[in-house]
Amino acid sequence: MDPSLCESCWHYDYDEEYDEYYCMMDLDEDEVYRIFASRQSRCPYYRQGDEHYLARRQ
Repeated sequence: MDPSLCESCWHYDYDEEYDEYYCMMDLDEDEVYRIFASRQSRCPYYRQGDEHYLARRQ
């Protein structure tokens, strides 16, 4: 999976308290491993974010 896709994903958000971006999906370690180890090029939870929505969140 290409981690750069996360930047345009609806579920990718910024946490001001920790000063970092994170995935809002509640994934356990096994799910994360399966996503990054799979031959698929995309996360099964990936959802294209609306550009205007993503810009407002930044």
